[in-house]
Amino acid sequence: MQNPVVALAFSGGLDTSYCVPRLTERGYVVHTVFVNTGGTSAVQRTAIRAQAMAVGAVEHHEVDARAAVFDRFVRVLIQANVLRGEVYPLSVAAERTQQAISAIEVARSIGAGAVAHGSTGAGNDQIRFDTALRVLAPELDIVTPIREESLSRDDSIAYLVARGLPVPAGSGAFSINRGLWGTTWGGGWTHDTWASPPDEFLEMPASATEPVDIIIAWKHGVPVALDGVSMVGHEIVDGLAQRAAGFGIGHGIHVGETALGIKGRIGFEAGSALMLIAAHRELEKLVLTKWQSFWKDQLGRFYGDRLHEGHYFDPALRDIEALVTSSQRNVSGETRVHLMPGRFLVTGTRSPYSMLDRAVATYGEENRLWTGDEAKAFARVGAIPELLAMRAEARAVRDA
Repeated sequence: MQNPVVALAFSGGLDTSYCVPRLTERGYVVHTVFVNTGGTSAVQRTAIRAQAMAVGAVEHHEVDARAAVFDRFVRVLIQANVLRGEVYPLSVAAERTQQAISAIEVARSIGAGAVAHGSTGAGNDQIRFDTALRVLAPELDIVTPIREESLSRDDSIAYLVARGLPVPAGSGAFSINRGLWGTTWGGGWTHDTWASPPDEFLEMPASATEPVDIIIAWKHGVPVALDGVSMVGHEIVDGLAQRAAGFGIGHGIHVGETALGIKGRIGFEAGSALMLIAAHRELEKLVLTKWQSFWKDQLGRFYGDRLHEGHYFDPALRDIEALVTSSQRNVSGETRVHLMPGRFLVTGTRSPYSMLDRAVATYGEENRLWTGDEAKAFARVGAIPELLAMRAEARAVRDA
């Protein structure tokens, strides 16, 4: 009888490096699958392949999913202005779901009967992976050595060292995850809400000198060009990320709810995501009505919560995506962003569909659509509900 084949979602980090020899010991033929969701160089991807083979993978597969991450997830996160807790741009959630989708595709192509991942039993990633696997590939087994064995990072390091296998660099107290939509820090200092981040998180790059302006062009709520150069979505995200990193822009710390109901704390660097969402929001202010923006904000928050907690496949999210897409038909134009050491500012927006029309009215100065008497009547009628409420309250006080 042949040993069962498993496709292991492989990052090259400590947990997934442990999984390869451990699964082999358990009788599996292990194929590693690295899903490139951005944030890694060719040199780094070569090192990830070398690590997979060094710890015992039979074969290593690499999937370029950057375009898929942008088209399926990031596009909506920008258009819906999604920031969890008003600060964090969901740098991991979208990419984990895509990694599960791509791992399933590879598993089926190699005839695997199972998919494995290196998630612990205490975080969100296990929910994201497991939900995608259960929805899209119920015929595949889910194997999770780290979760099943309740291993600590020290346990995994000791296991690899005892067998003479390479321990990935930086496998100490905390982990760093890089992707298209940002980088996150977890473990170690993030477990103490009073602990400060390490120097590498806080330090300002030497390149952060003279401020610069960048111009982002938009079509239907999607960035399409950077400083006049047309690019596909993930290229713009990468280009902005490099510029943000050069100015030390985009570092933050987020505390929030996890899928399991406990609180969690992470550090993140997501300069590109923060700039794109801020620039997009300012462009929307020119072209959307008050109530379009209001309902988008409510639904965008719900959308982000469901995605963050691993429920991308909820049909309600398809309905929200349809509304978001419809709302973006006039969100086209340009935004100017001023980059300075440690921060940025959206300093200009323009659109052929702007509703800020100086030919109609200039706020606080003059108008052409109504007269002074009409404005006076508008204010008088508009005050009626509050006037009636105040009179009713006065009666209630008198009768008390």
